[in-house]
Amino acid sequence: MRAARLMTSNDQEKDVTGATIWLTGLPSAGKTTIAYELAGRLKAEGRRVQVLDGDEIREFLSAGLGFSREDRHTNVQRIGYVAELLARNGVLALAPVIAPYADSREAVRGRHQSEGTAYLEVHVATPVDVCSVRDVKGLYAKQAAGEVSGLTGVDDPYEAPESPDLRIESHQQTVQESAAALHALLTERGLA
Repeated sequence: MRAARLMTSNDQEKDVTGATIWLTGLPSAGKTTIAYELAGRLKAEGRRVQVLDGDEIREFLSAGLGFSREDRHTNVQRIGYVAELLARNGVLALAPVIAPYADSREAVRGRHQSEGTAYLEVHVATPVDVCSVRDVKGLYAKQAAGEVSGLTGVDDPYEAPESPDLRIESHQQTVQESAAALHALLTERGLA
């Protein structure tokens, strides 16, 4: 893992290791909520953190992309590129992004490995029936009513990670417990 050199407030250099933490899972699984909870904790500890919210990225960096397999792959690669740039410069980049295809996620991991940048994959493994009850954006209701199609995990594929660095069962613990489990992994890996 590569460490970035940062100047502290008293003009001393300090080594800081950045990383990308990719939270993958179905829509309404709790990825973004967990990411922001963890970000708050890490910021309170003095770490530089950036949440790369998938919805915001779609609006500003990937505007114009649809939801075909190719467009989803392009979106994931763009987010992965930005996350790696941040991480290589000492930022903990939290990416709560569905990224439904294993090959897209593996390409992002490969980019990080080739650059010597830490990368962790976290599967927020919330069952589809729980996600559909949460339905944060109303997508499951719209899909059930026939208003939208291509909903990941319902009528479009979601390839769950086979060997993530961490699997979070968000439906069986609080947001704070989920963030704490992820914080513990970062600490174990020397990233927090």
